[in-house]
Amino acid sequence: MSPMATDPVSAPSAASSPPDTASGRRVLDPIERVSEVLFGLIMVLTFTGSLSVATAGRAEVREMLVGALGCNFAWGVIDALLYLLGSLAEKGRGLTALLSLRAAADPAAGRGVIAQALPPLIASVMEPPQLETLRQRLLQLPEPPARPRLSGRDWRGGLAVFLLVVASTFPVVIPFLVMRDAGRALRVSNGIAIAMLFVCGQTVGRLTRHHPWGTGLGMVVLGSLLVALTMALGG
Repeated sequence: MSPMATDPVSAPSAASSPPDTASGRRVLDPIERVSEVLFGLIMVLTFTGSLSVATAGRAEVREMLVGALGCNFAWGVIDALLYLLGSLAEKGRGLTALLSLRAAADPAAGRGVIAQALPPLIASVMEPPQLETLRQRLLQLPEPPARPRLSGRDWRGGLAVFLLVVASTFPVVIPFLVMRDAGRALRVSNGIAIAMLFVCGQTVGRLTRHHPWGTGLGMVVLGSLLVALTMALGG
């Protein structure tokens, strides 16, 4: 969740363009999308895992479905709000850096502000002439707003977070909607959940340059442990 990538202080390539228009990136990056799916998946598994197939009737299954959908809907809203707050905080840091740059007493101080705002790896290879070019381009930007504001991109990101958390519920609960046998539905549901955890783990492995199969299996184990821990603590 890094909306600052489109702000001028934190993205050298965007220095000559207004925030939120200089980048063609997706609203959420792959890791963020996987994280939201995992979050929703673990939440719904705490409900399906608490179902006792030995005593479960249609009423108990219906109660479980309502609880799972309601919980993930609520947490989708909460997570979306947290995303928006994070976006606003990131923009606030960018605005503070830009104002500090404009108030710098001399060019060297301004270059220092830019170096601190850049990611460490990028800042470590930037030479003073390059920082000076960035400083001059940033000083040519229009007057910044008095306070940070959420953009359309931020609102779309919040909506995407909400939809991912809620949508991750349905593959796991669909077996309970179409099968009358609660035991069979639970087995199919668990199989779907394991497959989703494995795919999420594989995606994380590819993105982090780790072995996809190893991270896939690791995610299945980790997800199972988190579900068990949540249930043990009364979640």
